[in-house]
Amino acid sequence: MDYVFDNERPIYVQLVEKLRIQIVSGKLKQAQRLPSVRELALTARVNPNTMQKALAELEMQGLIYTERTNGKYVTQDTKLIEKVKKELAKEKVKNYLNDMDSIGISYEDAILYLQELGGKGKWN
Repeated sequence: MDYVFDNERPIYVQLVEKLRIQIVSGKLKQAQRLPSVRELALTARVNPNTMQKALAELEMQGLIYTERTNGKYVTQDTKLIEKVKKELAKEKVKNYLNDMDSIGISYEDAILYLQELGGKGKWN
């Protein structure tokens, strides 16, 4: 995964977001063992303490868990993953609708644009 960070928000928050997306999208599979904190930090080019803070947040959210001496794993809780996926989708839709409103596009027209793009694959 390509990690690109902005300067507007703490890096650990951005790491949590990126890892959540990897989990709900299935890029990180249920029950998959995660690389070590150090390996993840090297991949993301961040301090291991920053990565540890992000992983601790994901663990508090229940998206990952620690098996003592065996490492960290992605949750197997399908309902939780679906709940988080839905939350992320709602957030993206809300942002889209707010962006459309900011450029003078009505809710109805924004929905029409989505329907026009629907079924066209990757929407490029």
